[in-house]
Amino acid sequence: MKMVRDMERNVIKMGNSLGVNMTDALKEINAEKGDTLSIEIVDKEIRLRKKQPKVDLPEGISEDFFKVLEDTVEYYDKTLKGLKDR
Repeated sequence: MKMVRDMERNVIKMGNSLGVNMTDALKEINAEKGDTLSIEIVDKEIRLRKKQPKVDLPEGISEDFFKVLEDTVEYYDKTLKGLKDR
C-alpha cells in the first residue's frame, strides 16, 4: 500500500528562480544535503525520488531489477509485514 502525505506549499521566488520549500517532504524520503534527486514529470505531476547510488549488476540481471523489486515489495507490503510479525 502506498503511503500518501498531503502537503501544501507556496511557490516562492529564490533568486531569479521559482522554488518550493519542502523540507518535511525531503525528510520523509531521508534526503540529505548532497543527495541527488530524480525528477519525473507525468501528466502534469512532479514526482521526486531520492536517486540510489549506481551499482554494478551481475551478468544476467536487467537494469530495471530494483524498480521491479521495489514495486513488488510495495505491493506485498502488508503481507510481508504480517510474515515478519509471526
